[in-house]
Amino acid sequence: MTTIALIVLCILPAPLIFVAWVSFSGEQFLRVPPGSYSVRWYAEFLSSPKWMFAFGTSILLGLVVAVITTATALFAALAAMRMRGSSRGWLELLIMLPLLFPAAAMAIAMRAVNDQLGINATFLGVMIAHVVLCGPFAYRPISANLRALDPATSEAAMSLGATPVYTLWRVILPQLKPGLITSLWFSFIISFDEVNITMFLVGINFTTLPVQTYAHLADSGDPIVAAISVFLILITLLLVLLLQRTVGLKVLVNSEDRMSELQRGKT
Repeated sequence: MTTIALIVLCILPAPLIFVAWVSFSGEQFLRVPPGSYSVRWYAEFLSSPKWMFAFGTSILLGLVVAVITTATALFAALAAMRMRGSSRGWLELLIMLPLLFPAAAMAIAMRAVNDQLGINATFLGVMIAHVVLCGPFAYRPISANLRALDPATSEAAMSLGATPVYTLWRVILPQLKPGLITSLWFSFIISFDEVNITMFLVGINFTTLPVQTYAHLADSGDPIVAAISVFLILITLLLVLLLQRTVGLKVLVNSEDRMSELQRGKT
Protein backbone atom coordinates (compact mmCIF):
# COMPACT_ATOMS: atom_id res chain seq x y z
CA MET A 1 0.00 0.00 0.00
CA THR A 2 2.87 2.35 0.79
CA THR A 3 4.35 1.79 -2.66
CA ILE A 4 1.01 2.48 -4.34
CA ALA A 5 0.56 5.63 -2.29
CA LEU A 6 4.02 6.86 -3.29
CA ILE A 7 3.30 6.16 -6.96
CA VAL A 8 0.01 8.08 -6.77
CA LEU A 9 1.73 10.99 -5.01
CA CYS A 10 4.29 11.10 -7.82
CA ILE A 11 1.67 10.90 -10.58
CA LEU A 12 -0.72 13.56 -9.24
CA PRO A 13 1.65 16.55 -9.58
CA ALA A 14 3.06 15.30 -12.90
CA PRO A 15 0.71 17.43 -15.09
CA LEU A 16 1.51 20.54 -13.05
CA ILE A 17 5.23 19.91 -13.37
CA PHE A 18 4.84 19.34 -17.11
CA VAL A 19 2.90 22.60 -17.57
CA ALA A 20 5.49 24.53 -15.53
CA TRP A 21 8.29 22.99 -17.62
CA VAL A 22 6.67 23.95 -20.93
CA SER A 23 5.88 27.47 -19.68
CA PHE A 24 9.60 28.32 -19.67
CA SER A 25 9.99 27.40 -23.33
CA GLY A 26 11.67 29.92 -25.56
CA GLU A 27 10.05 28.46 -28.68
CA GLN A 28 7.22 30.07 -30.63
CA PHE A 29 5.10 26.92 -30.39
CA LEU A 30 4.59 24.23 -27.78
CA ARG A 31 7.38 21.73 -28.02
CA VAL A 32 8.44 18.86 -25.76
CA PRO A 33 11.19 19.05 -24.74
CA PRO A 34 11.67 22.80 -25.31
CA GLY A 35 14.53 23.67 -27.62
CA SER A 36 15.40 26.69 -25.48
CA TYR A 37 14.34 28.24 -22.22
CA SER A 38 13.08 31.72 -21.47
CA VAL A 39 10.63 33.71 -19.35
CA ARG A 40 9.34 35.54 -22.42
CA TRP A 41 5.82 34.14 -22.10
CA TYR A 42 5.49 35.28 -18.50
CA ALA A 43 6.73 38.72 -19.54
CA GLU A 44 4.29 38.81 -22.47
CA PHE A 45 1.38 37.85 -20.23
CA LEU A 46 2.22 40.43 -17.56
CA SER A 47 2.87 43.21 -20.09
CA SER A 48 -0.08 42.57 -22.40
CA PRO A 49 -3.03 44.99 -21.90
CA LYS A 50 -5.39 42.37 -23.31
CA TRP A 51 -4.36 39.67 -20.85
CA MET A 52 -4.11 42.06 -17.90
CA PHE A 53 -7.58 43.44 -18.59
CA ALA A 54 -9.03 39.92 -18.65
CA PHE A 55 -7.09 39.04 -15.48
CA GLY A 56 -8.28 42.16 -13.66
CA THR A 57 -11.85 41.51 -14.78
CA SER A 58 -11.71 37.95 -13.42
CA ILE A 59 -10.27 39.14 -10.08
CA LEU A 60 -12.91 41.87 -9.69
CA LEU A 61 -15.69 39.54 -10.78
CA GLY A 62 -14.56 36.84 -8.35
CA LEU A 63 -14.38 39.28 -5.43
CA VAL A 64 -17.81 40.79 -6.12
CA VAL A 65 -19.41 37.38 -6.63
CA ALA A 66 -17.78 36.02 -3.46
CA VAL A 67 -19.12 38.87 -1.30
CA ILE A 68 -22.64 38.88 -2.77
CA THR A 69 -22.97 35.09 -2.78
CA THR A 70 -21.68 34.73 0.78
CA ALA A 71 -24.02 37.44 2.09
CA THR A 72 -26.98 35.87 0.26
CA ALA A 73 -26.07 32.39 1.49
CA LEU A 74 -25.78 33.67 5.06
CA PHE A 75 -29.29 35.13 5.11
CA ALA A 76 -30.65 32.05 3.32
CA ALA A 77 -29.07 29.79 5.97
CA LEU A 78 -30.48 31.96 8.79
CA ALA A 79 -33.92 31.81 7.19
CA ALA A 80 -33.69 28.04 6.72
CA MET A 81 -32.83 27.55 10.40
CA ARG A 82 -36.13 29.22 11.38
CA MET A 83 -38.23 27.13 9.00
CA ARG A 84 -39.97 23.92 9.98
CA GLY A 85 -41.31 20.98 8.04
CA SER A 86 -41.10 20.83 4.27
CA SER A 87 -40.54 24.58 3.84
CA ARG A 88 -36.90 24.23 4.80
CA GLY A 89 -36.40 21.33 2.40
CA TRP A 90 -37.96 23.27 -0.48
CA LEU A 91 -35.75 26.28 0.23
CA GLU A 92 -32.58 24.18 0.25
CA LEU A 93 -33.69 22.39 -2.92
CA LEU A 94 -34.14 25.76 -4.61
CA ILE A 95 -30.63 26.82 -3.54
CA MET A 96 -29.12 23.55 -4.78
CA LEU A 97 -30.91 23.57 -8.15
CA PRO A 98 -27.85 24.84 -10.11
CA LEU A 99 -26.11 21.56 -9.25
CA LEU A 100 -28.88 19.56 -10.89
CA PHE A 101 -28.66 21.14 -14.35
CA PRO A 102 -25.95 20.57 -16.97
CA ALA A 103 -23.63 23.51 -17.61
CA ALA A 104 -24.92 23.93 -21.18
CA ALA A 105 -28.53 24.16 -19.98
CA MET A 106 -27.57 26.70 -17.32
CA ALA A 107 -25.66 28.74 -19.89
CA ILE A 108 -28.55 28.83 -22.34
CA ALA A 109 -31.00 29.76 -19.58
CA MET A 110 -28.80 32.57 -18.26
CA ARG A 111 -28.19 33.82 -21.81
CA ALA A 112 -31.96 34.03 -22.37
CA VAL A 113 -32.48 35.85 -19.05
CA ASN A 114 -29.68 38.32 -19.81
CA ASP A 115 -31.10 38.99 -23.26
CA GLN A 116 -34.49 39.78 -21.75
CA LEU A 117 -32.88 42.12 -19.19
CA GLY A 118 -30.63 43.73 -21.79
CA ILE A 119 -27.45 42.90 -19.85
CA ASN A 120 -25.91 40.26 -22.08
CA ALA A 121 -22.12 40.54 -22.58
CA THR A 122 -21.86 42.81 -19.54
CA PHE A 123 -20.22 42.56 -16.14
CA LEU A 124 -23.63 42.56 -14.44
CA GLY A 125 -24.95 39.72 -16.59
CA VAL A 126 -21.95 37.47 -15.90
CA MET A 127 -22.01 38.41 -12.20
CA ILE A 128 -25.65 37.33 -11.83
CA ALA A 129 -24.90 34.01 -13.54
CA HIS A 130 -21.91 33.38 -11.27
CA VAL A 131 -23.90 34.23 -8.13
CA VAL A 132 -26.51 31.63 -9.13
CA LEU A 133 -23.80 29.10 -9.95
CA CYS A 134 -21.85 29.65 -6.71
CA GLY A 135 -24.92 29.70 -4.47
CA PRO A 136 -24.89 26.00 -3.48
CA PHE A 137 -21.15 26.04 -2.75
CA ALA A 138 -21.51 29.13 -0.57
CA TYR A 139 -24.62 27.94 1.27
CA ARG A 140 -23.38 24.52 2.34
CA PRO A 141 -20.42 25.51 4.58
CA ILE A 142 -22.38 28.34 6.20
CA SER A 143 -25.39 26.11 6.82
CA ALA A 144 -23.23 23.34 8.29
CA ASN A 145 -21.41 25.82 10.52
CA LEU A 146 -24.70 27.39 11.63
CA ARG A 147 -26.22 24.05 12.58
CA ALA A 148 -23.21 23.27 14.75
CA LEU A 149 -23.70 26.41 16.86
CA ASP A 150 -25.21 26.24 20.31
CA PRO A 151 -28.51 28.18 20.16
CA ALA A 152 -28.19 28.91 23.86
CA THR A 153 -25.57 31.59 23.16
CA SER A 154 -27.86 33.74 21.00
CA GLU A 155 -30.79 33.10 23.35
CA ALA A 156 -28.69 34.24 26.29
CA ALA A 157 -27.66 37.40 24.44
CA MET A 158 -31.24 38.30 23.60
CA SER A 159 -32.41 37.53 27.15
CA LEU A 160 -29.86 40.09 28.34
CA GLY A 161 -31.42 42.75 26.12
CA ALA A 162 -29.44 42.42 22.90
CA THR A 163 -31.34 43.26 19.71
CA PRO A 164 -31.55 40.67 16.90
CA VAL A 165 -29.15 42.76 14.78
CA TYR A 166 -26.64 43.10 17.62
CA THR A 167 -26.90 39.36 18.37
CA LEU A 168 -26.26 38.53 14.73
CA TRP A 169 -23.30 40.92 14.46
CA ARG A 170 -21.56 40.28 17.79
CA VAL A 171 -22.59 36.72 18.74
CA ILE A 172 -23.50 34.66 15.66
CA LEU A 173 -21.18 36.03 12.95
CA PRO A 174 -17.93 35.56 14.96
CA GLN A 175 -18.85 31.90 15.43
CA LEU A 176 -19.58 31.57 11.72
CA LYS A 177 -16.08 32.69 10.69
CA PRO A 178 -14.98 29.25 9.35
CA GLY A 179 -18.13 28.89 7.24
CA LEU A 180 -18.00 32.45 5.95
CA ILE A 181 -14.33 32.24 4.93
CA THR A 182 -14.89 28.88 3.26
CA SER A 183 -17.90 30.30 1.43
CA LEU A 184 -15.86 33.26 0.20
CA TRP A 185 -13.07 30.89 -0.90
CA PHE A 186 -15.40 28.57 -2.79
CA SER A 187 -17.25 31.41 -4.48
CA PHE A 188 -14.12 33.26 -5.57
CA ILE A 189 -12.36 30.19 -6.96
CA ILE A 190 -15.44 28.92 -8.81
CA SER A 191 -16.17 32.35 -10.29
CA PHE A 192 -12.54 33.00 -11.18
CA ASP A 193 -12.09 29.64 -12.96
CA GLU A 194 -15.55 29.34 -14.56
CA VAL A 195 -15.50 29.01 -18.35
CA ASN A 196 -18.35 26.69 -19.49
CA ILE A 197 -21.19 29.09 -18.69
CA THR A 198 -19.22 32.33 -18.96
CA MET A 199 -18.25 31.75 -22.59
CA PHE A 200 -21.95 31.98 -23.51
CA LEU A 201 -22.31 35.34 -21.75
CA VAL A 202 -19.20 37.36 -22.66
CA GLY A 203 -18.81 39.58 -25.71
CA ILE A 204 -16.24 41.45 -27.78
CA ASN A 205 -15.70 44.19 -25.20
CA PHE A 206 -16.00 42.04 -22.09
CA THR A 207 -14.35 38.74 -21.28
CA THR A 208 -12.66 36.88 -18.43
CA LEU A 209 -9.24 35.30 -18.20
CA PRO A 210 -10.42 31.64 -18.47
CA VAL A 211 -12.53 32.44 -21.54
CA GLN A 212 -9.71 34.48 -23.09
CA THR A 213 -7.30 31.61 -22.46
CA TYR A 214 -9.67 29.06 -23.99
CA ALA A 215 -10.17 31.21 -27.09
CA HIS A 216 -6.42 31.77 -27.45
CA LEU A 217 -5.71 28.06 -27.12
CA ALA A 218 -8.17 27.34 -29.94
CA ASP A 219 -6.41 29.80 -32.28
CA SER A 220 -2.76 29.50 -31.27
CA GLY A 221 -0.32 26.95 -29.90
CA ASP A 222 2.21 29.18 -28.18
CA PRO A 223 3.30 28.45 -24.58
CA ILE A 224 1.70 31.58 -23.12
CA VAL A 225 -1.25 29.43 -22.08
CA ALA A 226 1.12 27.28 -20.00
CA ALA A 227 2.56 30.41 -18.37
CA ILE A 228 -0.95 31.64 -17.53
CA SER A 229 -1.82 28.21 -16.12
CA VAL A 230 1.19 28.30 -13.81
CA PHE A 231 0.23 31.81 -12.72
CA LEU A 232 -3.30 30.66 -11.86
CA ILE A 233 -2.00 27.59 -10.03
CA LEU A 234 0.16 29.84 -7.85
CA ILE A 235 -2.85 32.03 -7.05
CA THR A 236 -4.87 28.96 -6.05
CA LEU A 237 -2.05 27.65 -3.86
CA LEU A 238 -1.80 31.04 -2.18
CA LEU A 239 -5.52 31.00 -1.42
CA VAL A 240 -5.25 27.47 -0.02
CA LEU A 241 -2.41 28.56 2.26
CA LEU A 242 -4.45 31.55 3.44
CA LEU A 243 -7.41 29.27 4.12
CA GLN A 244 -5.20 26.90 6.09
CA ARG A 245 -3.82 29.77 8.18
CA THR A 246 -7.26 31.22 8.94
CA VAL A 247 -9.73 28.35 9.49
CA GLY A 248 -7.85 25.20 8.48
CA LEU A 249 -8.68 22.79 5.67
CA LYS A 250 -10.99 20.49 7.66
CA VAL A 251 -14.05 22.61 7.00
CA LEU A 252 -13.17 22.71 3.30
CA VAL A 253 -12.90 18.92 3.10
CA ASN A 254 -16.24 18.49 4.86
CA SER A 255 -17.91 20.90 2.45
CA GLU A 256 -16.41 19.14 -0.56
CA ASP A 257 -17.77 15.83 0.72
CA ARG A 258 -21.25 17.31 0.89
CA MET A 259 -20.93 18.71 -2.65
CA SER A 260 -19.79 15.28 -3.88
CA GLU A 261 -22.85 13.68 -2.32
CA LEU A 262 -25.10 16.15 -4.10
CA GLN A 263 -23.33 15.60 -7.42
CA ARG A 264 -23.69 11.81 -7.06
CA GLY A 265 -27.36 12.27 -6.26
CA LYS A 266 -27.76 14.20 -9.51
CA THR A 267 -26.55 11.20 -11.47
